[in-house]
Amino acid sequence: MNIEKKHTLFLRYMAIIALIFIFIGMIILQFSSTEEKLIVLFSLTIGYIILAVMVYSIYVNYVRPIQSILTTAKELTNRNYNARIYVPSYGDAQLLGNAVNTLARHLQEISIEQKVQASEWKTVMDNMESGLMLIDERGYVHLVNRKFSEMFGYSPNDCVGYLYYNVLTDKDIHKVVKETFLYEEKMKNSITHIMNGETQYIEIVGAPVINEAKELKGSVLVFYDITKLKRVEQVRKDFVANVSHELKTPITSIKGFAETLLDEEITDKETQKQFLSIILKESSRLQSLIHDLLELSQIEKDELQLSMKWIEAEEWLTTSVSLIEQQANKKQLQFEIYLEDKLAFYGDPDLLQQVVLNLMYNAVNYTPEQGKVTLRLYRDQDYTVIEAVDTGIGIPSEALPRLFERFYRVDRARSRSTGGTGLGLAIVKHIVEAHHGHITVESELGKGSCFRVVIPDKW
Repeated sequence: MNIEKKHTLFLRYMAIIALIFIFIGMIILQFSSTEEKLIVLFSLTIGYIILAVMVYSIYVNYVRPIQSILTTAKELTNRNYNARIYVPSYGDAQLLGNAVNTLARHLQEISIEQKVQASEWKTVMDNMESGLMLIDERGYVHLVNRKFSEMFGYSPNDCVGYLYYNVLTDKDIHKVVKETFLYEEKMKNSITHIMNGETQYIEIVGAPVINEAKELKGSVLVFYDITKLKRVEQVRKDFVANVSHELKTPITSIKGFAETLLDEEITDKETQKQFLSIILKESSRLQSLIHDLLELSQIEKDELQLSMKWIEAEEWLTTSVSLIEQQANKKQLQFEIYLEDKLAFYGDPDLLQQVVLNLMYNAVNYTPEQGKVTLRLYRDQDYTVIEAVDTGIGIPSEALPRLFERFYRVDRARSRSTGGTGLGLAIVKHIVEAHHGHITVESELGKGSCFRVVIPDKW
């Protein structure tokens, strides 16, 4: 604002006073002599000057500060909390100006605190691992967080300001909201939601929002993704079922043949020997299964401690190669080993030896006679790579994602005939992950498979 605009009101006052003085002078001068006219003009001029000074003082100390206070108050009502009164004032106008400036500072501090709190709450809500939706008493959405957007694929702009049932069409969600409003209590339900072709299991909790006056002002919906819990529960059920099934077969065989030997008088030595051989075989299978279960349980524990050592690959493989060769020779398989010269790396030698033996035994067991199995160890940048390659029966592509699950078998009858427990690859996977590595598999039916273990140098 320039100087002319600042003094416009004052100039108007002075113009009005000047007109009044001129009007009074004209009347008085009509009844005055020549000498009296000079005195009247002088007196009027002095009076006008004195009155102008007084009016200017009132304007500067009171009128202009009040104008500034009004302007500042309007800025504060428009949420401009940076506005201040800088016009000098006097008396009560000064006290009023100071009070308005103090109020503006307090409002600015509150605004800053609210922005900080809003930022903190937004950060908290956006980093929650549960979806969040805030609905008012009319059913309009006021807020959603990042996790909600990820779960349902909606951006905040697609939700805020819209009725909740236009955003979420699932009737089970509508039921939770309606019951929350109706009973003014916490309500729960669960839904199945498909996102990007994958099934999600979501638990919904609706809680009423009630103010201090005990009035219902809306509802908060919290969405918990319980997909992993469902999968863990399913894995647990499958594990119990599989363990029961795997234990049932050898126990039934042992019990049956033992009862036959006890209840019937079998004089044929060959029959007795056959029954006892079956009992021995099944008990060995049972022992192997229990051993693998205990080993897997120990490996899966978080407190599993690796005995890390510097492994010289050539010396370390001596025992493993000997055992693999024996198995390969029994099936008349061609066994080859490729070992990079002077290969050495850090790891737990006993556990990694178990990895090699498990993978190679599988390669031998699932490769027909006259086939070929190969063990490769080499460096790839900052990794040590172990590969078990065979020319065996191969694995169907649909079975590859589940290959490392406990007790999973591509062909159950074929797997049992090889003497496997169905836990070998699960054990291998956990040992490799304990070394912060990973395992992959490539396979083609009728042509063979390649299991690749990658162990990093640095963790």
